[in-house]
Amino acid sequence: MKLSARDFKAWDNKCITLLGMSGVGKTRLAARLRKRNWFHYSGDYRIGTRYLDEPILDHIKQQAMQVPFLRDLLRSDSIYIRNNITVDNLQPVSSFLGKLGNPERGGLGLKEFKYRQELHRQAEIAAMRDVPEFIRKAGEIYGYRHFVNDAGGSLCELDDPATIEVLAGHTLILYLKANEKDEQELIRRAEDDPKPLYYREAFLDEQLDIYLRDKGCAYVAQIDPDDFVRWMFPRLFYSRLPRYQAIADQYGYTLTTDELKEVRDESSFLRLVEKVLER
Repeated sequence: MKLSARDFKAWDNKCITLLGMSGVGKTRLAARLRKRNWFHYSGDYRIGTRYLDEPILDHIKQQAMQVPFLRDLLRSDSIYIRNNITVDNLQPVSSFLGKLGNPERGGLGLKEFKYRQELHRQAEIAAMRDVPEFIRKAGEIYGYRHFVNDAGGSLCELDDPATIEVLAGHTLILYLKANEKDEQELIRRAEDDPKPLYYREAFLDEQLDIYLRDKGCAYVAQIDPDDFVRWMFPRLFYSRLPRYQAIADQYGYTLTTDELKEVRDESSFLRLVEKVLER
């Protein structure tokens, strides 16, 4: 959606999609806005509670069944397991996505890993296509005036233009672009705490071949899962930057993390957006 600053200011029911790498500040900003009459739609939360809920629970139960005590309780229906996913705690989604590599170190085989990656891709597409309906619900059911879509960091990798067009048709897309210092901080954090990530299959295949060759691994089961994530993250990060920018150039606008640091409340955020639209 392309708007002038004047149009944005006059927009009674503002709807925004925040685009950018996980950790760049999307959720922090959305959480700040939800205190001021903004409905916070978390794409990852929707994925976990609606589209991957059953696969996530199956994964947890599969792990629990390996413990005899829990296995007996589950079989006799003496206990039940449920997700406790919140906007601020998406660990079950991350755990299900998993890491590629040695199963003795918690890794997944390539076939299973790709299967879960594809499930996540389909779930993210579905969650983003739900945005127009949740814009309606936000106002009609919950009484929120404005709407902010806190999109996942992998949105740029879905290779599904129709989904981006849905978002562009109903929301103002804002790409939160990290400065060089923040880029390095994101990479450092990923190295300190390697977390499961979504990769485009073509990108995964290309990088996996390079990793296996460089590390002298004959097959995937020899991969250290955490080492692979640490190795992949910078490559994934820099491969996503032009994809984010392309979406912003065609459908939305770009604001930097330097500018975002000046946002203290809703008013300062709205002023920043107006400034971005003016340039």
